Amino acid sequence: MSPPDEVDTAIGALVRRYGLPVGAAGALLALTEVLAYDEHAPSAVRNPRAAVDVHLADSLVALELGAVRDARAIVDVGSGAGFPGLPLAVALPDARVVLVEANARRSAFLERAAAATGSSNVSVVNARVEPLLRPGGVLVTWRGRPDPEGERAGARAAAELGLEPAPPLRVRPYTGVEHRYLHLMSKVRETPARFPRRPGMALKRPLGATGRSG
Repeated sequence: MSPPDEVDTAIGALVRRYGLPVGAAGALLALTEVLAYDEHAPSAVRNPRAAVDVHLADSLVALELGAVRDARAIVDVGSGAGFPGLPLAVALPDARVVLVEANARRSAFLERAAAATGSSNVSVVNARVEPLLRPGGVLVTWRGRPDPEGERAGARAAAELGLEPAPPLRVRPYTGVEHRYLHLMSKVRETPARFPRRPGMALKRPLGATGRSG
């Protein structure tokens, strides 16, 4: 484990960088402790100091997008260990944050992690979902090294769902990360009536795959 003062210093830097509210440092520290000590935490990054970078900083970098900083409702789909949803809930206490996770054990962990942060604006939904956005909303995805073919597939999928992509924003959430991008897509049209699809169809026929319309 990392020395406590290193973790506190790193979290303090994030609080200053993003102008986080009073109490945010303690809530974020509690989140690193849950990751470290909860045996069911669904993350390979358990060391608190590493978690500050890989989980907290990487989540909070979304605050560089005005659409995220000004959001009043955030849905973290496939939340897993709670990132980016939980750090954003701490950073944006006036926003309602929903963590959607299909796995029941992970959902139970999310409930414990949310309670540890003391965030009253978080709810956990144990379910599978497809597009939830209404016109005027935005979708943000985190990606690493540029992947032209993957981005073309993403653009095709976006067109099917009434989304309009913006140019990727290169970000540097923490020292040492070389390839990190935020991809933002705006919801400009209603979702077609054929969505949501039946369970399993997302794997059998992924949106944006070569040969699909859009």
